[in-house]
Amino acid sequence: MREGTAGEVLLELRNVTKRFGNGTQALRGVDLVVRRGAVHGLVGANGAGKSTLIKCVSGVQPVTSGTIHWAGEERAWKDPGDAQAAGLATIHQHVPLVPTLSALENVFLWRRGPWRRTAGMRAEFARLVERLGYDIDPDVQVASLPIGTRQMIAILQSLALGAQLVIMDEPTASLSEAERRIVLDAVKRLAADGTTFVFISHFLDEILEITDHVTVLRDGRALLDEPTATLTEERLVQAIAGRELLAVEAAAGGERPPGEVLLDVRGLNAPVGVRDVSFQVRAGEIVGLAGLLGSGRSEILDAVFGADRAASGVVEVRGERLKRSPRAAVAAGCAYVPEDRVNQGLHPDEPLWKNISLPDLERSALRRFLPQEARERATAQRAIEELGIVASGPDALPSELSGGNAQKVVFAKWLYADKSVWLLDEPTAGVDVGAKAEILQLVRRLAAEGRAVVLACSDFDELLSVATRVLVVRGGRVVHDLPAHDTTEEQLIMLAHGLGAGSREVVHV
Repeated sequence: MREGTAGEVLLELRNVTKRFGNGTQALRGVDLVVRRGAVHGLVGANGAGKSTLIKCVSGVQPVTSGTIHWAGEERAWKDPGDAQAAGLATIHQHVPLVPTLSALENVFLWRRGPWRRTAGMRAEFARLVERLGYDIDPDVQVASLPIGTRQMIAILQSLALGAQLVIMDEPTASLSEAERRIVLDAVKRLAADGTTFVFISHFLDEILEITDHVTVLRDGRALLDEPTATLTEERLVQAIAGRELLAVEAAAGGERPPGEVLLDVRGLNAPVGVRDVSFQVRAGEIVGLAGLLGSGRSEILDAVFGADRAASGVVEVRGERLKRSPRAAVAAGCAYVPEDRVNQGLHPDEPLWKNISLPDLERSALRRFLPQEARERATAQRAIEELGIVASGPDALPSELSGGNAQKVVFAKWLYADKSVWLLDEPTAGVDVGAKAEILQLVRRLAAEGRAVVLACSDFDELLSVATRVLVVRGGRVVHDLPAHDTTEEQLIMLAHGLGAGSREVVHV
């Protein structure tokens, strides 16, 4: 952890709450104190309130109640530009640079006038680079740079704006180990020089290495707030994971032994997010993909389904090798429930009966050619009744439904098409607790009926409530293969963060 002394209070939040118009309360009385010259860690599970907190602090969203104090004065930012002018900069994971401009032009993008070729600007750029401790060619085009170097340019941009506090939101999530090291060293160097940081990361080893103080958010509350020197990996993990287990009961009579191999993945690679992934899933198994943001969970599912045409390797369904396309995967018996159900899983302005029948039009058509609307409507009505979809009827639009009911429609599309391999990417994201339990019971039902299920889920508690095996994914690789019944949420968090002995090697238990 970083050694250093922090000064006077620069940023203070007092009893900050944030409630959205739909009734969701994302922040519940958060207190936070960030001191000058400190690196302040902010951690928590997905949905804990980190992003909302940062949006409130940086002027993107107003707080519902409570106050924000900057340099001793209560402030209510009008917009992000107001916060930036005061000396607060935010660097997001996906760096918003202009790829067609040079590094120099991006760093001083906010300035006006014919400054690009002046010796003064180049001298200032050189001073900033020296302060950062990382050499960058001012004339290099940003599009040609790796993401780690782009992060460094974003830091330079913040320094050029005169930022006193830099908020870094998951800055290393998509970086290689070498790039990650460069960013961490730069933060240390700048903090020693007086710049203050709020550092948000899922990687607890980073938090313990470079921060002075850590705040853990859970369910919109700051439930741990201590100097880093007092913390251990175990305490951080417990603070992040300390929620009641999701009440999803096991199927009556227990789970039956898995059957034949339905999905066989060997040597799967993709340019982004998938590195030499191999695994098998048998009939009746629910294999969970546990990983952090940017770990490669979704990319693995895309590659298996054939959505990533640049992927390589072997994917077999029931022993049949698939061609690299979603059409071939569907024809072989694969169903895919994407994370973005609105844009990828549904046609929101078409009625339910059309959405549900879409993957299996041939079987519902007369002589596999002439559509039969009555049969399609009957299937939609069956789905409404069997899955408990709250809708006015088969003519209802997905856009009119709640998140949980819309997700049930996505399941219904494939359920009545009789698919044997199910690929599920965050199937309970954005749904209420009741709908979440119903969807997870549906996942159990799929396995009980002899299907093979691959479930990517960022909620490890939820994942363990239904999975039979868990594959821990980190850096696009499967680094652990664990039995779910003998694994705890705390263990998954540690392994996903790269903590614990042998965590970088595949371990079959």
